[in-house]
Amino acid sequence: ADVVVVGAGPAGSSAACHLATLGLDVVLVERHELGRDKVCGDGLTPSAVRELALLGVDTTGWQRNKGLRVIGGGHLLHFPWPEQASFPSYGMARRRALLDRELAEHAAARGARLLTGVSVTGPVTSATGRVTGVEARPTVHVGADPLGEDSSVLLTGPATITAPLVIDASGVSARLATAVGRTRDERRPMGVAVRAYFRSPRARDPWMESRLELWDGRPGDSDLLPGYGWIWSVGEGLVNVGLGSVSSTATSHAMNYREVFARWMDNVPCSWGFTPDNQVGRLASAALPMAFNRKPHYADGLMLLGDAGGMVSPFNGEGIAQALMSGRLAAQAAAQAAVRSTRGGREQALAQYPVAVSRELGGYYTLGRVFVSLIEHPEVMRICTRYGLPRRNLMKLVTKLLSDGWERHGGDRLDHLIQLLTRMVPAA
Repeated sequence: ADVVVVGAGPAGSSAACHLATLGLDVVLVERHELGRDKVCGDGLTPSAVRELALLGVDTTGWQRNKGLRVIGGGHLLHFPWPEQASFPSYGMARRRALLDRELAEHAAARGARLLTGVSVTGPVTSATGRVTGVEARPTVHVGADPLGEDSSVLLTGPATITAPLVIDASGVSARLATAVGRTRDERRPMGVAVRAYFRSPRARDPWMESRLELWDGRPGDSDLLPGYGWIWSVGEGLVNVGLGSVSSTATSHAMNYREVFARWMDNVPCSWGFTPDNQVGRLASAALPMAFNRKPHYADGLMLLGDAGGMVSPFNGEGIAQALMSGRLAAQAAAQAAVRSTRGGREQALAQYPVAVSRELGGYYTLGRVFVSLIEHPEVMRICTRYGLPRRNLMKLVTKLLSDGWERHGGDRLDHLIQLLTRMVPAA
């Protein structure tokens, strides 16, 4: 192939779709069958919706939301998503089991060769250490083409897939990156998320709700728990309820998040229906690799996308928008490399991928690391929510930062301020 992409999550499927649309022969390899449940908040901010539009994904019938409801410090505020030049005035939510399947099938429909139930066991490298492909083997029986077309590939035994460019989009494990020695930077922030689905009357709520305070008992009369909570509808009568916590380094998580979640659920209103009888599926947790905690994002024939490159936002724990964006930027660099006639020219083109990712997120993530160093302390979070939330202009700025919904060029005075701040700090 021209490119082999490992991992059919949002990052990998985005890359495969854009690559195929640009005319490259791409193989997309997924270890599991499509439709697997994944731990995620399932939220799609306007920046994620923008990326879905650039992919040409049909989102008819997906759950929409109109903004953020922020609760904390005795305040309740609503911040509608604004109509902007680069972002639509709505967000969405889609369960990952559905989202990942639809994105992978969309990539296959655009021409990517899709292999499901295939495990990549390691990279193929040249004598100089350049990654030139992957070793793969079937992990489960692969049935008929999921699209009813000739767009998926049946792998019946061990195989070598060679390509001048390999993309690791395998998630937080980053197996290929780890195999070639790209270790995680423990000094970068790491988040943890715990979530469950409930059938609830709150599934009719058109807002994404963020709770900046989690109480150990009765709200206002108990101790604050570390972290923040979220509640929003994902459609089909379900809500995604979760909590997240972030630490400024990867080695400082020591709390029992499932216990914290249970204590939070014990003190929410009964009318919400967040009871064991209404829970759908498991309570699950996952790590959130943040702020470019694994680099370089390109070297020696191997690109890192999404969670494999530590691209979760330290501001809000969002990773889907960044994953989709990284796939688009990777495909653009690969397409430029494909038309170069010399090895040096191809490498120059591929090297534009980490430059583009850094331009989009580098300074922003440096600001995010400062943000994390403050809010990881519950007492600081309490002061910020009590005295910061009533200041609407300040909160509009914070909302742009939290949602990655700021214009990179032009925009209003708040956009200009964020642009200035991201230029003043070193890139992550």
